[in-house]
Amino acid sequence: MYAGKKVSVQEINFLDSEKFVSFTRQADSKMTGVVDGHLPAGTVYPSNDAKAVGITINDVDVSDGPQPVGVIVEGYVNAKRLPVAPSAEAITAMKEIKLSHVEED
Repeated sequence: MYAGKKVSVQEINFLDSEKFVSFTRQADSKMTGVVDGHLPAGTVYPSNDAKAVGITINDVDVSDGPQPVGVIVEGYVNAKRLPVAPSAEAITAMKEIKLSHVEED
C-alpha cells in the first residue's frame, strides 16, 4: 500500500443509516469517476452502469497504482449527496442498496 503526504479532505455524509455492509475491492486510475488520481467517496463502483456492485465508502488515491477501497454493497444511501447520480441501470444492478432522494426522469 502506498502512503503519501498528509492531505485534509472534507467529506459529505451520504449514508442514511449507520448500518451498512462493505467489502474491500481494488480501485485503479482507469475507473470511471477518477478525478486527478483520486476516486471520491460515493462513486458507483466499478462503473455507473449495469455492472455496478456498490458505492465507495472512502476516498482513495490511485495516482500511484491500484489501491484497496471499501465498497458498500448493502445499506441506505442519500442519492442527492453522491458526487454523481447513479444511472437507472446502476440502481437496478445494486439490489441491496436503498437510495433515497433519487431524481425521477
